[in-house]
Amino acid sequence: MVALVSDGVSDYAKKLLEADGWIVENISLLVNPNQVRPKRLWGVYTKLKIFNMTNYKKVVYLDADTIVVKSIEDLFKCEKFCANLKHSERLNSGVMVVEPSEAVFNDMMSKVNTLPSYTGGDQGFLNSYYSDFPNSHVFDPNIPQEVLKARPVPEMEQLSTLYNADVGLYMLANKWMVDESELRVIHYTLGPLKPWDWWTSWLLKPVDVWQNVRERLEETLIGTGGGKNPNDELLSKVPVYLGGISVFVCFMAAVVPLGISIAIRGRRIVTQLTPVSADTDLFNSDPKKDHLQASSCDIVSWYYGLGMAFLAIVAPSLPCIFGITALFLRLGLMVVGGIILASFMTYASEHLAIRSFLKGCEDRDTTQSRECFLC
Repeated sequence: MVALVSDGVSDYAKKLLEADGWIVENISLLVNPNQVRPKRLWGVYTKLKIFNMTNYKKVVYLDADTIVVKSIEDLFKCEKFCANLKHSERLNSGVMVVEPSEAVFNDMMSKVNTLPSYTGGDQGFLNSYYSDFPNSHVFDPNIPQEVLKARPVPEMEQLSTLYNADVGLYMLANKWMVDESELRVIHYTLGPLKPWDWWTSWLLKPVDVWQNVRERLEETLIGTGGGKNPNDELLSKVPVYLGGISVFVCFMAAVVPLGISIAIRGRRIVTQLTPVSADTDLFNSDPKKDHLQASSCDIVSWYYGLGMAFLAIVAPSLPCIFGITALFLRLGLMVVGGIILASFMTYASEHLAIRSFLKGCEDRDTTQSRECFLC
């Protein structure tokens, strides 16, 4: 395995790669000639340098957001150039088989500034360079040698979906378009939803494959101090139970203020609206009635407060409750749950505000009547 790294990769990262069996080769970046392009594609033309790796007879290139789940040795039977054709009749440069050639590389470099790129990056350029790729034949690794020798060597061939299974297509149908047990390479193509971000597993079921492979990796790497990052030594001294304590503290920090605010909501509003005299409080108040009113207010406040808390927890959990893994259906349920939560919060806030206001006015009128009676 060969890793092409630029100056932006740290020495520590290079040591990790070497300790894990990678051959690390330093390369310089190729400038993206396209003025109109996404900022993240500023250095992607460097990928074209795999066509100049003439020290190797055949190169199988894999993007960093791919994972091999089954042997891909068959790919070395590919001839000059192989890639996967996607639904838009465009080749995807995430998985490619290349027969390195200095002549081909130099020809590419001579056309970098003239051939258009629909993506603003290397993939668009390669689609322009291999313009006849959609008309090429599908790569078949099981063709007998006699047939291979008898036919002309194809300039390009198409890889099946097994070698470049697009997670984006999986999410459209919530299943793979091919036999899942035969998959060779999974490609996580969905923009910011990359498998190394822990939260993506909630949205993308195929991320579990990536995480399962990661968990099976060896914990130690020869030559790198057991695979430990010196910057992580401080974390190893933190007690394991500290995480649980922090979650509990954060939960209580949210619940306690909520409970206090609900408990004093009615009394605070009544106090602001009712000019109660000292004599009235001492001689004309009805403790039993006040207690019943306060209890009623507390019950209603707790009802709405707990209802909002319940909906806030249930809304994002709906996909898990119903066992839904389809991305768009999950997002749809989240949106519906959010709308219900917002509607309930609006209704509860309005209802509590009106109820407290009317209660305050009623208490004020009662107090004024008592004062007039005393006069």
